[in-house]
Amino acid sequence: MLTGIEVAFVGGDARQLEVIDKLSQLDASITLIGFDNLQQSFSGIHKMVDLTKDAFVRKDVIILPPVGTDDAGRVDSIFSTKELILTDQILAGLPNHAKIYTGMSKKYLNDLCAAHGIQVIELFERDDVAIYNSIPTAEGAIMLAIQNTDITIHGSQSMVLGFGRTGFTMARTLKGLGASVKIGVRRPEHYARVWEMGFQPFYIKDLFEQVANIDLLFNTIPTMIVTAQVIMNIPHRAVIIDLASKPGGTDFRFAEKRGVKAILAPGLPGLVAPKTAGRIIASTLSQLIEEDFKKGNDA
Repeated sequence: MLTGIEVAFVGGDARQLEVIDKLSQLDASITLIGFDNLQQSFSGIHKMVDLTKDAFVRKDVIILPPVGTDDAGRVDSIFSTKELILTDQILAGLPNHAKIYTGMSKKYLNDLCAAHGIQVIELFERDDVAIYNSIPTAEGAIMLAIQNTDITIHGSQSMVLGFGRTGFTMARTLKGLGASVKIGVRRPEHYARVWEMGFQPFYIKDLFEQVANIDLLFNTIPTMIVTAQVIMNIPHRAVIIDLASKPGGTDFRFAEKRGVKAILAPGLPGLVAPKTAGRIIASTLSQLIEEDFKKGNDA
């Protein structure tokens, strides 16, 4: 239980509703900031319209959206038209023992929290959360592929770049639908594992040659890898679906110039399955907060 824990939610999307519901069931004291247009009602929860210097006073936990803030401290919220900006003055009101939880944290948030000695916990860095999230990511990517092609996944020549947590699930899902799947890797042990699992492995350094006959390319690597040179060798019929975090790993400008359809699609879990994605976050987050609270009481 989270009885006595003061939690503030700042902004977010439909995923946050599942988290709010879960923490409310665990008896946390909850304040919502940037939810003024939210139609759904939660019993016993306090709403604040603006993010002010008094908002974080006596709070134990701050929960930010999956992408914490932008490079200027802005926090997105689909439930408000108000601008939410996390500033030094606002964070100064947060007690030293408090923690900030988010999906991923950019430099602005990291620097701001470091200046105040506040710990930031990035949920998407956890293997369990990332693996669970890879399921709606793969399903969303398949949805985009179906919507943007005139062929079936079954029998297609598909390519996945990267064999991490998302790449693994993406490749397995494509194979399950009957696609012929190539997987681009950098490390010999990944090459061996890809081969052992019945996929077609290749090294990223050979990407230019490998894209010559593909129908679908799914990139999970968050660095510029699908370059203009690579796109020059991709068939015009092919579709690129970039699943890496913004700005992705594709030269979108050149793809458009050459007439190759390229789609940047980060954050698919929140778009295609917000309830499932929210439950994944809620389950992990409630466990983490409960563990921290127990440690604090035991100390």
